Amino acid sequence: MTLSTQFLTMLSMIGMGSLFGAMFDTYQRFLKRPKRKQWIVFLNDLLFWIIQALLIFYTLFLVNQGEIRVYIFLALICGFAAYQSLIKSIYLRMLEWMIQTVISIYRFIKKALRLLIIRPVVGLIQLVTVIVLALGRGLWTLVKFILRVLSFIVKILWGILEKILLIFWRLLPKSLKNSVEKLYNRIAGNFKKITNFIIKWLSKWKKKKE
Repeated sequence: MTLSTQFLTMLSMIGMGSLFGAMFDTYQRFLKRPKRKQWIVFLNDLLFWIIQALLIFYTLFLVNQGEIRVYIFLALICGFAAYQSLIKSIYLRMLEWMIQTVISIYRFIKKALRLLIIRPVVGLIQLVTVIVLALGRGLWTLVKFILRVLSFIVKILWGILEKILLIFWRLLPKSLKNSVEKLYNRIAGNFKKITNFIIKWLSKWKKKKE
C-alpha cells in the first residue's frame, strides 16, 4: 500500500471506531436490556456485531481493497477511545433530544388526528345513529297508531255489516233460509269429515313411524 492509502485507511478506521461507539450507545439506548428476555438480547447482540463487522470490512474494502494490517485495529481502538472521551456526552445529549423531539411530534400528530378527524367522525356517527333510532321509533309509533285506527275502523264496519246482513237475513223468505241453512250444514259436515280424516291419517302415520 502507498502512504496515501495507509493514511486514508487510518483516518477511515478512526472514523469507523468513533461511529461504532455512537452506534453502540444508540443500540444500548433502544435495546433496554433489563426489560428484554435473554434470548432476544442474545439475538440482537449477534446481529449488531455482524452488522458492525460488515460495515467496517466494507469501508476497508473501499479504502484499501480489504487488506488487513495491525494498525487497523489500533486505529479502530483509537477512534472508539476518542469518541468515549470527547464525543460521547455530547452525542448522548443530542440523541436524547432527538428521541424526545420525535416523541413530542408523534404525540402532537396523534392528538391532532384525534381532535380533527377521529372525534368529529365518531361524533357524526353517534349523531346519525341517534337520528336513525329516533326516526325508527317515531315510524314504529306511527305504524302502531295507524294499525289501531284501522282495527277500530274495521270493527265498526264489521259491526255495521253484521247488522245489515242480519236485517237482510230476517227479510229473506223461510224457504230460502232453510235452503241456506241446509247448504251451510252440509258444507260444515263435509269440512268436519275431511278434518277427522286428516287427523286419523296423521295419527296412523305417526304410529307407523314409531
